[in-house]
Amino acid sequence: MNALVVGLAAGLFCMNALAKPLPEWISPLQHDHPRVGQVKNSATGEWISPATLVEALADAPQVLVGEKHDNADHHQLQLWLLNELAERRPQAALLMEMLAPEQQEQVDALLHNPELPDDETLRATLNWSPGWDWDQYGDLVRWGLSEPRQLLAANISEDEMKQRYRIPVPLGEVYSEQARALLHETITESHCGKLSEEHFPAMISIQQARDQRMAEALHAAEQPALLLAGHFHVRKDLGAPLHWPQGSAPVVVVLTEAGQTLPDAAQADYVWLTAAQERQDYCADWDDAAEAADKKRPAQ
Repeated sequence: MNALVVGLAAGLFCMNALAKPLPEWISPLQHDHPRVGQVKNSATGEWISPATLVEALADAPQVLVGEKHDNADHHQLQLWLLNELAERRPQAALLMEMLAPEQQEQVDALLHNPELPDDETLRATLNWSPGWDWDQYGDLVRWGLSEPRQLLAANISEDEMKQRYRIPVPLGEVYSEQARALLHETITESHCGKLSEEHFPAMISIQQARDQRMAEALHAAEQPALLLAGHFHVRKDLGAPLHWPQGSAPVVVVLTEAGQTLPDAAQADYVWLTAAQERQDYCADWDDAAEAADKKRPAQ
């Protein structure tokens, strides 16, 4: 028994020794949190190291990784995770919410190009959306163009979004009453309480369409496949996993700032705790933009 314990301990030591150190934190808050950088196994409640998470994900055919879009630490950890997984087995496909189907042709043309252009040229070639901060995603895009066999769009097209806006599709039966209420609350907050009730069906329809597309794209991609998206899109109770076809469900990892409420086992399989940003009042920016638009609007 003692020999077995020693052997397991030695194996765990070697596994952690193989993993590269985590990047230095960029976000300024919660560095001294006792669990920051660690990963919670939601099913068991056990806190594990990032290296142990890598080993747990290495054999998973499909993985969803949820992020807070504007937290630079989340993107650094995603890149760290991709590199660590690639050390253990080839990554067949990387999928990104930040890419739309109309960009796929440009992506495919650049795939495995040994001499990718500079950032400005690459953004222009990909017709990169200014809504996604290139400083946050540029390194991930370059990794996706260089390392896996596929870099795939996981969002809906602009035409699909417009169609859903004009003719909203009601939420499917896969959504519980709690999920429906939470979606309504989330969309209300994301629009700073300014969205009129008549526009909710369109916004919820678009959200549903994006989650459906992510599930379809991840399921169809070569394996192992990993998808990067906002944390609401990857949640088991709310996002793409609700639309997963029959078969083994994807593994869900959610990057969460320390100090926030942690997702439970019904929402994520693993929760990776990170440093936190200063709280930003996005609604102040919304009000400023609305005021500027009012000043530009001609008098009636």
